[in-house]
Amino acid sequence: MSLYETGKNSLEELEFFESFNITVVIPAYNEERKIEGVIRSIPFYISHIVIVDDASTDQTGDVLEKMVIEDPRISLIRHKKNQGVGGATISGFYKALQLGAQVVVKIDGDGQMPLEYLPQLLWPLIYGEADYTKGNRFHDFKALRQMGIVRRFGNLALSFLAKIATGYWDCFDPTNGFFAIRGEVLSQLPLDKIDKSYFFEHSILGYLYLSRALIRDIPIPAQYGDEISHLSISRELFSFPPRLIATLVKRLIFKNFLYDFSMESIYLMIGLPLFLSGVIYGGYNWLYYSFKGVGAPTGTVVVSALLLILGFQIILSAVEMDLRSTPCKPRGKGPLKSDNKVKNEDTPKSHTLKEVAESEIVTAGR
Repeated sequence: MSLYETGKNSLEELEFFESFNITVVIPAYNEERKIEGVIRSIPFYISHIVIVDDASTDQTGDVLEKMVIEDPRISLIRHKKNQGVGGATISGFYKALQLGAQVVVKIDGDGQMPLEYLPQLLWPLIYGEADYTKGNRFHDFKALRQMGIVRRFGNLALSFLAKIATGYWDCFDPTNGFFAIRGEVLSQLPLDKIDKSYFFEHSILGYLYLSRALIRDIPIPAQYGDEISHLSISRELFSFPPRLIATLVKRLIFKNFLYDFSMESIYLMIGLPLFLSGVIYGGYNWLYYSFKGVGAPTGTVVVSALLLILGFQIILSAVEMDLRSTPCKPRGKGPLKSDNKVKNEDTPKSHTLKEVAESEIVTAGR
């Protein structure tokens, strides 16, 4: 029986992870109270820790400078201008790929992510059973009750909309920032095109679908404390739906008309025009006869209803085919091979604050 099949996180299992190049990426913005604890909680088997200080206005940078000296695994990147959580994470991804990461894990700097569950994210990737693993907070009802009602409802609504937009119908909790990805899959994503705002997680899911990557949800409870969220609910409430629609349109066009052509493509070509024609024709006549104060002719009503019903039924057929075309095979080339490179502990650990201020992006450490 393999270590993975035992389902236990024994010391033997954790030491097994040391044979792989696993890199943690942490975007940090104004996390002076939390970031040191997060770094100290990162397990010993992690090869590299890439921290991106996204132009923090508090003492986060000073705390990180101290931690770079203490932990030789840390590579510190400092943004001169704030680029958002997505922008900071992407900077970390580029550095992780430079370090030859076989697996890249993304966590936040606010301490919400229980790292004792990290092995559950890593096993499917190491054994080639998935390309991307992510936490799912909605499997734990006890932890779910700790989430605010507005935040809970927002996540549920976004999860449903994200299923439609990204094509990962079996994926839930898309805004969960605790995820891991195989390096070979990450290297094939257009990182420069991924959204840099809080839409980052949805954006990367959209590109993963186009690359036919296999995603696996891992039940992981969230830890909520006194951290301050930088997410504006009111702002994102209006910005997310248009972006989700754009993601959906792009996915359907690439999937059905550029990368492939199937019955789903034909259903969309017929169903959408019929349905939209019914909406436009019926809406126009409803307004026209309403202003005239008379009822619409029976034929007009029947034609409108027929267009709507027929178009809707054909679209449902396309949706059913889309449900069955969710990626089910990993893109990764089988189980990962051990990386036996010797860790270099003599690498310079830090740049001075003066050097940091003089450059746009500074990488310290390895």
